[in-house]
Amino acid sequence: MRGYKVFSGTANEEFAKKVAKHLTLPLSDATIKRFSDGEIGVQISESVRGKDVFIVQPTCAPANDTLMEILIMTDALKRSSANSITAIMPYFGYARQDRKAAPRVPISAKLVANLLQTAGIDRVVTIDLHAGQIQGFFDIPVDNLYGNIIFLDYIKRKNLKNPIIASPDIGGVARARAFAKKLGIDMVIIDKRREKANVCEVMNIIGDVEGKDVILVDDMIDTAGTITKGASVLKERGATSVMACCTHAVLSGPAYKRISSSNLDELIVSDTIPLKSKSEKITVLSVAPLFSEVIRRVYHNESVNGLFV
Repeated sequence: MRGYKVFSGTANEEFAKKVAKHLTLPLSDATIKRFSDGEIGVQISESVRGKDVFIVQPTCAPANDTLMEILIMTDALKRSSANSITAIMPYFGYARQDRKAAPRVPISAKLVANLLQTAGIDRVVTIDLHAGQIQGFFDIPVDNLYGNIIFLDYIKRKNLKNPIIASPDIGGVARARAFAKKLGIDMVIIDKRREKANVCEVMNIIGDVEGKDVILVDDMIDTAGTITKGASVLKERGATSVMACCTHAVLSGPAYKRISSSNLDELIVSDTIPLKSKSEKITVLSVAPLFSEVIRRVYHNESVNGLFV
């Protein structure tokens, strides 16, 4: 049997260790260093000849460095005769620029797809892509896992009296509807107008939230403006409680301050991105067992979709 190895970049080594532990494997050894001018140097410290290799690395902040680490590690592994290289990217950076939404702007997600393929990646595994069509930017297999598999169990255990799902914007309706369908409950929509990047204004609630325990659902939370303003409006409209489920805890800029002072009762996130600091309002659920099972299935040529049926 050819065997497989799991390597980690520096973005979320704790997550990679959890994945390796669930696979009952040691995390394979690679040296990643920075030269004095900031360039990244990589040396694979063990043989990978003929092995199927999995690199665990979310491309979170600093996104340029974490992305370059994957590309350089891939080149090193390819030149070391690895049989195949799979990028395990719990958080896929640059996904927000997925189309030409204005004149003279890039489609950065497509550029990243090209870079990964050119470097020699054979497969990508991620979770809750910001835009599902990014899968089509690749000419290699891309597994986009569903984060709701961990959030649904947590929500059920809460035994909320009168739960209802809410989408924080029109673009997230499909995601919210999938949650609502799985739980067998209704949903509402927050209609907002975004004036500029990372700044939003909540305008209206489509649906009734009076006396409801509202569960906001989104793929990521960045500056927390959308979620916290949404929570305020929901409480103003009579919601009993407001919690949010966001897979990727980007949490940049004023996010932590906004969350702590907001009307949000609880924020549930996954560990795809390491938290910069702790908060009483933030609960972290691990998706490491899910990714480890996907690695096992990919290696043994078993169905990944079977996990979500």
